[in-house]
Amino acid sequence: MTGVPKLHDDEVEIDSAVVERLLAEQFPRWAGLPVRVVERSGTDNVTFRVGDDLSVRLPRTSRNQGQVEMDLTWMPRLAPYVSLPIPEPLELGQPSEVYPFTWGVYRWLPGAPFAPEPVDRTQAAHDLAGFVRTLREVDTTGAPVPDDDPFSRGTPLAPRDEMFRVALDELREHFDTERVLAAWEESLAADTWDGTPRWIHGDLMSGNLLVADSKLSAVIDFATARAADPAGDVLPAWWIFEGESRKAYREALEVDNATWLRARGWALSLVIIAIPYYMGRFPDTLPNGQASVADILTDFTAH
Repeated sequence: MTGVPKLHDDEVEIDSAVVERLLAEQFPRWAGLPVRVVERSGTDNVTFRVGDDLSVRLPRTSRNQGQVEMDLTWMPRLAPYVSLPIPEPLELGQPSEVYPFTWGVYRWLPGAPFAPEPVDRTQAAHDLAGFVRTLREVDTTGAPVPDDDPFSRGTPLAPRDEMFRVALDELREHFDTERVLAAWEESLAADTWDGTPRWIHGDLMSGNLLVADSKLSAVIDFATARAADPAGDVLPAWWIFEGESRKAYREALEVDNATWLRARGWALSLVIIAIPYYMGRFPDTLPNGQASVADILTDFTAH
């Protein structure tokens, strides 16, 4: 059986046969149900649909472990307060001979990953902003906080500065590096935040937003959820929206200029740093990245 294509050099082998064996060994009540991979599983976990009502998520690498445990703790606490459905973890699977990490069984959430059509993006902007506002209001007592890691969402930009400049230098033939660097430095100048940490999802990208009946139906994958800088959930302004819908999202969240610049810096750095990493694996990485950077810089006028 063909395995799931790998995105990382240290990724373990995962396919539907692994999931079938794990279920048979640890949760036999679900053995025999059809298992099929979810094509847009994400970069940290591989997701399989099991039967009609369940999903199984398996970390791709050792550094992606721990999300199921976090979900079992926090999803039941967040779910009553947020305005859209979120994952419902059911069981924690254990490592075995065929798979070395803990893994999870979840309730299947219906819907397809967000796509611009046929969704009304301005309405989606208001709906997603509503979700972010309700999430921010949840009590953060005992909540996880960002790791001391430059990839932790909701953290300062400065620890990413060297990585950003190295990656941009590798891409100097493909970008107006002077303009990109000027935009980055404008964000760095706004990189001071001493407000109250709020719950953020941290990864509100299209693959983590589900759509049913042409509207947002659920938010999934809370691996980056933390009590942190609220700028972490402003990033959908560029990841999901554009033009009027981007303006609607900013207005609905009442984003001040400094927060906007911090979020833009995060969006920009995520693209620039990722391009050299993925360029050898996916041929569309560079053109897609160039389009993303151009869009992120639409409100940057300095030259």
